[in-house]
Amino acid sequence: MIFRRFLTIALGCAAFAAGAARGNDDAVLGAHAAFRAGDPDRLARHAAALRGHRLEPWAEYWRIRLRIDDARASDVRRYLEQHAGTYLGDLLRADWLKELGRRGAWQDFERDLGPLVQDELEIRCYAWSARLARGDADAAEEARATWLEPRELPEACLPLTERRAKNGGPDAERAWQRVRLLLANSQVSAARRTLAALPAAEQPDERLLTQAAVAPKRLLAQPPRDLERRAPREMVVFALARLARSDARAAAEVLQGALGERLPAADRAALWGHVAAQASYEFDADALAWFERAGAAPLTDEQLVWKARAALRAGRWQLLRESIDAMSVAARQDMAWTYWYGRALAAQGDAEGARAQFGRIAGQPLYYSVLATEELGGEASIPGPHHQPAEAEVDAARNDVQLARALELYRLGLRTEATNEWIFAVRHYDDRRLLAAAELAHRAAVYDRAINTAGRTERLHDYRVRYLAPFRDVFREYARAYDLEEAWVLGVVRQESRFIVDARSGAGATGLMQLLPDTARWVARRIGYKGYTTKRVAEVETNVTLGTRYLRHVLDGFGTPVLASAAYNAGPSRARRWQPAQAMEGAVFVESIPYSETREYVKRVLANTVHYALLLEGRSAPLKQRLGTIPGRNGSPPALEEFQ
Repeated sequence: MIFRRFLTIALGCAAFAAGAARGNDDAVLGAHAAFRAGDPDRLARHAAALRGHRLEPWAEYWRIRLRIDDARASDVRRYLEQHAGTYLGDLLRADWLKELGRRGAWQDFERDLGPLVQDELEIRCYAWSARLARGDADAAEEARATWLEPRELPEACLPLTERRAKNGGPDAERAWQRVRLLLANSQVSAARRTLAALPAAEQPDERLLTQAAVAPKRLLAQPPRDLERRAPREMVVFALARLARSDARAAAEVLQGALGERLPAADRAALWGHVAAQASYEFDADALAWFERAGAAPLTDEQLVWKARAALRAGRWQLLRESIDAMSVAARQDMAWTYWYGRALAAQGDAEGARAQFGRIAGQPLYYSVLATEELGGEASIPGPHHQPAEAEVDAARNDVQLARALELYRLGLRTEATNEWIFAVRHYDDRRLLAAAELAHRAAVYDRAINTAGRTERLHDYRVRYLAPFRDVFREYARAYDLEEAWVLGVVRQESRFIVDARSGAGATGLMQLLPDTARWVARRIGYKGYTTKRVAEVETNVTLGTRYLRHVLDGFGTPVLASAAYNAGPSRARRWQPAQAMEGAVFVESIPYSETREYVKRVLANTVHYALLLEGRSAPLKQRLGTIPGRNGSPPALEEFQ
């Protein structure tokens, strides 16, 4: 009788706790929805139910942020003091500084500025304005760099540029320099605003600007007569650059014709650099010849990168070196160009110089690092022993209020807020704390945070977490069913979703293998998948069944995991278009992929594959062997059937 009474009480307590948890969850989600909807009254009602809750600081942040325009300084400063050194504190400080800047409350702005983790141009511009307000003339000179930002400036920065205009600068040359930069980055609206600062007589005809932006071929067919004037000439230059983006060869033909001859030599040279870079992007065989026509015109880092890729495809090692040498220091430090500079030196017989280049980047689990290690005669390996954090270290991570909040947010599906808080919390962790946090995330099945956090370590490592393989039984089963290398399948999934079951991309790709609805439907129909519905695509087994079958499909169609990986990411038609006419070294092909997203994707998938093979099988084919040789289109398998 007593036992039964105690059991009844225990069950009642458990039911009450479960109900309270559901109520708290509803309150958090309700508060978040009210914040997103801009409803302060509804937000206040939900926030009242969260007093003492782990996520109360988020509800309070949402409450203050929603009314930041009339927030009291005392309320904001109290919150900042309570949450100093946290993501929420940094986030509200940035919001508050922007509000003070909008108000022109410069004394309060400088009082509350403090150290910020996030570096925003808007806040920097307000800081310069605050300094100018108290007579610090150096701020105006520092702010000049904003003039060459290749994008629309925040409202906070505009008074600084207008102030310079009133004081005699920037002059017309600097204005046109900014306009060219903006137009080159398709920032037409921002260019219009810059042009409006010029005297009316120096501004281009608005119709010319619109035509250059939307119908460049038409403008070039009937160009302005007066190209002695700067404004119409700049519109012709813009139209040529715009045309090159869609058809580099057509732009080259115009440049070589009568219209090109009417342009100043400096403009022609700059345009040849632009056209040549676009031609390289399009694999045009004339790209290098057109780079030569650019002569000594200064090239941007982006143009030099495409010049280097064109030289690489042509096997012109000296030109490759010269292109890399001409890059900025920051661009040259990219691992890609360290590796390829080493390859160029080796091809030219400088073995010692090549080894020095490879030695700079070898020994890490990254694509170019693995390739460099192999060039030095080594092979990829798993650093050992794996460091397993002690339970006390995991408990310490569990007691970190920011990590605890992040895990609670993940549980509720508020992934953006959760990820931001987690990244902020671990940014200064040492290796031991990183691995403890990674283990905490692993146990909570937040696999993306586990992988990324374990991947930040420098000396102590646990590659079992860095290269997690949850749901391995399912992946192994379907890899065998479709005769795929399991390590490659896992390498794809690690890059696609970091093993987050309900991952969803902005394009609508779903689940572990990030299947688009049309792709999933096509594969399901092709294999006669019974009971298929769109809602089931996120289920682990359904997603892996369809995803691995599609991997088999693109592998059959292209014959190599390199092209198949590119096709999985960008679609078979693009991968087929990128396939070289003649056989090409795999590493050279990967470097030449036009889409930066796909280029990085293929690199990471192949590097992932090497490390999964090492972990799962204790051995792996070298990365360079995996890259192999990409067959020319004439020698490739039959055209791949496209899904409809």
